[in-house]
Amino acid sequence: MTRAQAPHPDVAKIRYVAIGDSFTEGVGDEQADGSVRGWADFVAQGLADATGEPVQYANLAIRGRLLAPIIEEQLEPALALQPTLLSFNGGGNDMLRPGTDIPWVVAESKRVLEQVLATNAEPLLLASANPTIGIPSGKKVQVKGDQLTRAAGTLAAGLGVKFCDNWSDPVLAQREYWSHDRLHLSAIGHAHVASNVLRVLGHPTPADWLIDADPVPAPTRREELRYAKDHVLPWIKRRLTGRSSGDGRTAKFADWVWVEPRGHAI
Repeated sequence: MTRAQAPHPDVAKIRYVAIGDSFTEGVGDEQADGSVRGWADFVAQGLADATGEPVQYANLAIRGRLLAPIIEEQLEPALALQPTLLSFNGGGNDMLRPGTDIPWVVAESKRVLEQVLATNAEPLLLASANPTIGIPSGKKVQVKGDQLTRAAGTLAAGLGVKFCDNWSDPVLAQREYWSHDRLHLSAIGHAHVASNVLRVLGHPTPADWLIDADPVPAPTRREELRYAKDHVLPWIKRRLTGRSSGDGRTAKFADWVWVEPRGHAI
């Protein structure tokens, strides 16, 4: 992401804010300095490149957040920034828990979209990518994810809101688009989601983005055992102790950062 070197004196035509959980924060696309990038960062850059103008960008998403905290903690601050575009994704962490109340998730999502529609911002609803090829109890999560995605599509159509359905993208359902924890997209997976988002928004994908990955084989038994030790058991421990991967974390970009267009990108 190309940021302005000095504070910009004007208000950008496109002011994009993203709210959500680890999917939107960018977990899985870790950078050398320990920060994360992710699809929303890519989208901000893609919008700047497509329009040839700088974009103001904020990302309030925090990993591990359930839908209720996303709404309670992020929606009001996001709207207070007076964005022109607000992307919303939530419910993924709710879906990983037993007894997911799909109608409640849909009703709360509708409430969020209606609040955004009542402002000058354009809402964008996203379904996250489908991780079920590699995670435990994948079939159960698949059923809930299918139900939630269908309901989200119907909701968006009814409200006249743009909807980016990454869950149903067959490319993103492949192993090569996921990070080592199999729950979060890799860098190339995030770039592919950003390409999907830009297409929904009516903009091209920058020509220099890498959005297609080479196939990877199914994991061996030894790799499965290591995966369980490194990722599944810590996840279970956090659930049993009531902790979250997002505990103590704050938003990546709680206020506007300026993203400059790259003249060579398209």
